[in-house]
Amino acid sequence: MSSLTIGDVVLSSRFFLGTAGYPSPTVLQEAINVSGASVVTLGLKRQLSSGTSTADHAFFQIIKQSGAYLLPNTAGCKTAKDAITLALMARELFETRWIKLEVIGDDYTLQPDPQELLIAAKTLVEEGFEVFPYCTDDLVTCQRLLDVGCKILMPWGAPIGSGQGLTNPNALRILRSRLPDIPLVVDAGIGSPKDAIQAMEMGFDAVLLNSAVSQSHHPVKMAKAFGMAIEAGRMAYEAGIMAKQDMAVPTTAVTGQPFLL
Repeated sequence: MSSLTIGDVVLSSRFFLGTAGYPSPTVLQEAINVSGASVVTLGLKRQLSSGTSTADHAFFQIIKQSGAYLLPNTAGCKTAKDAITLALMARELFETRWIKLEVIGDDYTLQPDPQELLIAAKTLVEEGFEVFPYCTDDLVTCQRLLDVGCKILMPWGAPIGSGQGLTNPNALRILRSRLPDIPLVVDAGIGSPKDAIQAMEMGFDAVLLNSAVSQSHHPVKMAKAFGMAIEAGRMAYEAGIMAKQDMAVPTTAVTGQPFLL
């Protein structure tokens, strides 16, 4: 499987793994290790609300020891102002320019607010961040995010934590087709390894998920399953998947030579 380059960082894995909701720190650590994930995400607002205000906490040490790149996120923010403030805090705490930008506009679907997202993205790009915006599969919104300087996009597969899989694969195919040179990471809604395979076979560059692993009966085993699925899906895409046919096509010729000489 080929590597993925984000800015000046080369990632050996196309698996981005979230860190929320695991049964214990030990399970989280084991899940990260067996997944092979190159990037792990962290909800800074959640950590701060639980009393964690320093990168020296044991939770952060687990992430450091994994060797994966840390992608802090602004989950829970509903305005551009709040998201920008949290991103600046994350840069100070973790000494990283990477930020997964989330600005939620609806409490029921956790759908991003496109206007606030664009405002925050523009400001953070100007502040020198590598912005990973969590967005829907709307092509125009994605184009506007690129216009303000984003170099990677994270369109949803389905609402966060729903496990519904890719509910609008046609929109995702259009997005992939119209933005062939932009790194696209399917983020949110993934329920099982087959959803990850589907995304990778469509040509998406990576998959980000959390609940599908942390809420499974055996998170460590599921993390490994997803790692294998993402690798298999990417390899299939790179190998070239055969075209579908309307009718049967015999795989063995009934006349002529069985092999080309």
